[in-house]
Amino acid sequence: VLFRAPAAWVGGIPGGLGMPTALAGAGFGAIPAPPTASAATLSSTSLPAMLKQGYEPKMAAGVLAISGTVAIPIPPSRALGVYGPLPGVLPGIVVTITIMATVWFLAWQDPKRAPAGPRVSMAEKFRMLRVVGPMLVLFGMVTGVIYTGIASPTEASALGAFCAFCLTIWMRKMSLPGLRRALLRAAHGTCMISMILLGAYIFGYFFTLAQVTQSLVAWVGSLEVSRWIILTLILFGYIILGSFMDQIAILVLTVPIVLPLIKSLGYDPLWFGVIKIVTAEVGMITPPVGLNCYVVARYSGRPVAEVFHGTMPHFFAHLIAIAILVIWPQIILWLPQKMGY
Repeated sequence: VLFRAPAAWVGGIPGGLGMPTALAGAGFGAIPAPPTASAATLSSTSLPAMLKQGYEPKMAAGVLAISGTVAIPIPPSRALGVYGPLPGVLPGIVVTITIMATVWFLAWQDPKRAPAGPRVSMAEKFRMLRVVGPMLVLFGMVTGVIYTGIASPTEASALGAFCAFCLTIWMRKMSLPGLRRALLRAAHGTCMISMILLGAYIFGYFFTLAQVTQSLVAWVGSLEVSRWIILTLILFGYIILGSFMDQIAILVLTVPIVLPLIKSLGYDPLWFGVIKIVTAEVGMITPPVGLNCYVVARYSGRPVAEVFHGTMPHFFAHLIAIAILVIWPQIILWLPQKMGY
């Protein structure tokens, strides 16, 4: 439904099925869902539709791989749930628009890559909006209580899980096997995050005793280079880490080391947190270990090399998006400042 509803509105233009894929990826972040799960689900839904309409296979696979990563910066995603959901709203919109603009540019450059689909009647378009309504209600409940200060992100997550459970019952899609699978996946995710946090605590304690962080800050402070060069090197490192590590693992393992350095350079830590998350997102499509590309290849049956090739335009487009967020930090900081954070 996350794919079909926007596809009904824009599917009739060149690249029109690639753009709803990005919106569906953003929707998975709002549920929230991990990026690999988003990529796997989109591979089984939007890819067949794009190939049937005559899309170039590598372009379709590339859109899927990058759209799965949109689940990372869109609140209340797992990564932003750890760091803080408020600053991710506008950057998430920027990232989604970047993917859609890249799809439009590729289709404009060569219409054969992404031919237009059949037109859909206005009545059908509004019918599809009604179908996607429960997802919008769930998103509004989870994010609304966070932004209004009624509940913390942890409490909002519990509320979202309860509302999703109630919506499943109301839509008559609840079954005992499905409930068991959902509980098992939730337990797996909780155990994984708990072990990562435990390891990060031990890791951070070691760095505190060894005074690695203090030494690193002092060493960087003695370098006679621009702070922007240091920031660029840090972000490049996050792209590499993002290609083979989970986002939460990167977050909890590196923040205790990097955050004091960022503060010493005069950067806003909230701003840097979102930049870091968006940058690590790019790592998930970066060869040779870009995880989302392997997920798409596995579930779509396309060669891995083809998927990596298809993501390259999005890789460079994302670098431009990151540069925009770096140059204009108010894109990230405006909403938290308005909310009094």
